Amino acid sequence: MVNSETRTAIGVKYEQLAPYLNEKTQRLWAATEALTLGRGGISAVASATGLSRTTIYTAIGELKDGAASAAPVESGPRVRRRGGGRKRLTTTAPTLLSDLESLVEPTTQGDPESPLRWTCKSTNRLAAELRTMGHHISSRTVYSLLDQLDYNLQSNRKTQEGSAHPDRDAQFRYITDCVKRFQAEGQPVISVDTKKKELIGAFYNKGREWFLKGQPEQVQVHDFVDPELGKVIPYGVYDVAANQGLVSVGIDHDTAVFAVATIRQWWQTIGRPLYPQATALLVTADNGGSNGSRIRLWKWELQKLADELGITIHACHFPPGTSKWNKIEHRMFCHISQNWRGRPLASREVVVNLISQTTTGQGLEIKAILDENRYPTGTMVPDNLFATIALKRDEFQGDWNYRINPRSTD
Repeated sequence: MVNSETRTAIGVKYEQLAPYLNEKTQRLWAATEALTLGRGGISAVASATGLSRTTIYTAIGELKDGAASAAPVESGPRVRRRGGGRKRLTTTAPTLLSDLESLVEPTTQGDPESPLRWTCKSTNRLAAELRTMGHHISSRTVYSLLDQLDYNLQSNRKTQEGSAHPDRDAQFRYITDCVKRFQAEGQPVISVDTKKKELIGAFYNKGREWFLKGQPEQVQVHDFVDPELGKVIPYGVYDVAANQGLVSVGIDHDTAVFAVATIRQWWQTIGRPLYPQATALLVTADNGGSNGSRIRLWKWELQKLADELGITIHACHFPPGTSKWNKIEHRMFCHISQNWRGRPLASREVVVNLISQTTTGQGLEIKAILDENRYPTGTMVPDNLFATIALKRDEFQGDWNYRINPRSTD
C-alpha cells in the first residue's frame, strides 16, 4: 500500500508539472506514476492529483495499447482546450458543500486530541439525502467532498462514558437549532469546558518536536507533582461564530466559581466588544464537572453574572456521556494540544504563551490569562438562596435546557 508521504510527494510533483501539461499529458503522467507505484497506485494518484480513477484507467489503457507513443502530442488526437469539459459539481451547484455540511454537522463527533471530524452517516445515505435536495450526486463524489471538508472515515473507538439517554439525539438537534437561532439574531454563542489538568515542570509531554539529532529535550523519568509548581487547570471559552477563544489557566480548583469567572473574563475582554448590542448569551456545556447541569453553584454564579451584565443567560447541556462532542474540544483544545506536543510545560508562563500562540489556517485566535485566585471547594447554595434564582426551564428537557434572567436591581 502507498503511504501518506508518497501521496504527498505525488501531489507536489503534480502541482509543479500541471501548468505545463495539457489534458492528455496530465493523464498519461498520472497513469505512469500509478503503474510505477503498483498495488494501490491508482487510488493514491487519484487522491493526490484530484484526477478521477476512470481517467487514470483510461490513460493506462492508452499506454498499454501504444496510443501514447504512436505519434507526438502535437500531431496526436485533438486535445481539449484548458478549462474545457464538464464543470465540477461545486461550480455548477454552489450550495452543494454547505448543504452537505448541514447534513453532517448536527451529528458530528470529535476526538479532543485530533482536529479530524467524522460523521455517523454513510456516503450512500448522504448522497440520497442530497438528491432529495435537488443535487445530482453519487456516493463516490460525497466521499471526495467529505475529505475536502476535513472529514475522515474512522473505525470504532472506546469513547462512550455511559449509557445512551433516549433523548440524546433529540438534544443534539435542539442545541443545533438554538445555536442557529442565536447566531441568526446576532447573539453570542459560546462553548465552555475544562481541559485536562497539566503538570508543571520538566515532565514528559507526548508527541514529537524538531530537535538536533541526538539532542532531545531532557525530562523527568517519573511524573510526580512538583510541590512548588503543582498543576494548572485550563478552562476555555470558545466563540463558535467568531472562531475566537479565551483560556483561563487556573492554579487552584476547578469549581463553578472558577468556570463562571472565566466566562466573565471572556465577556469583558472579547464578548462585549464583539456583541455590544447583545441581550442574551447562549452557553453550551457538558453535563458534568464544574459546569454540570445539576450543580447548584453553577446556576447561582450564572445568576450573579446575568445580574452584572443585564442580559439573559441561556444554557444547553450535552447529554451524559457525550462530552467529546462539545465544539470547544475539536475546534480549540485539540489545536492547543498539538501546539505544545513534545514540549515540557516548564512553567505557568510557558503554558499561557503556548496557548496564546495557538492558531490555525481557519483564523483561530486564543487569548490566555493566568488566574492565580483561590477557588475553595465545598461551597454550598442553600435552598433559600437557590429559590431566588430567576430560573426558567425550557419545555424540552428542562434539566438540560434553561435560562436565567437578570433580576431587578430596584
